[in-house]
Amino acid sequence: FGLILLGLLVVIAILAPVIAPDSPTVPSIPFIPPLHGGHLLGTDEVGYDIFSRVLYGLRESLLGVLIVVSSGVLIGGIIGLVAGVAGGWVDTLLMRITDLFLALPSPLLAIAIAAALGPSFAHVLLSVAIVWWPFYARIMRGEVRALAARPHLEAAALAGAGPLRRGLRHLLPGAMPAIIVTASLDVGNLVVTLAGLSFLGLGAPAPAPELGAMAARGLQFLLQQWWVPVMPGIAVFLLALGANMSGDAIADATGLGA
Repeated sequence: FGLILLGLLVVIAILAPVIAPDSPTVPSIPFIPPLHGGHLLGTDEVGYDIFSRVLYGLRESLLGVLIVVSSGVLIGGIIGLVAGVAGGWVDTLLMRITDLFLALPSPLLAIAIAAALGPSFAHVLLSVAIVWWPFYARIMRGEVRALAARPHLEAAALAGAGPLRRGLRHLLPGAMPAIIVTASLDVGNLVVTLAGLSFLGLGAPAPAPELGAMAARGLQFLLQQWWVPVMPGIAVFLLALGANMSGDAIADATGLGA
């Protein structure tokens, strides 16, 4: 169910320019209720079509998640692989740097970086990416160290395979399943994190269609025009739900679930 839901949301996000009935930044009549006036989810306080903005917001959220996860896997994976293969002082140095980032409160650090850089979706992605890679570095290093003690790796070393060859040909492929499972489980957390930073006003300025910002700006209308903040919130909930269930399914399928 999670994979189907996430896949459906991904397809909808990709086809947003085709599916969206209106432009997400062209206003019409404010506060039209859902299923009235040709607006499936109604309009907000400015008159923007909420359905169109939710579609584009899903697209932006998924793009942001893809960028942050990819950067985390790349940066953290390289650091963890080098630390695990090299060992010694290199391992100690890289892991102490990683521990330094892990010791800091990640949400507060991301908020501080985004606030210092100024409101922008790119700044939000950069701030989250800076605090997200240490988890992957730790996991990669642990997997590499565990694999390095196995007989076939010792045989490869005795056969003359150097550290680079062992790392790229044997250790990296063996550690990737754990990294993939971690990344799949991270998607739901990232969806909520990015929406939360946008909710705090750190994302792109209005009228950019960001789900968190849409919910934040519409919160004052919750009791009268409830659909304005609720519809973007439902979109975040469904995206996070699909991502979390998909991550659990992938973890169970690979035998790496908790």
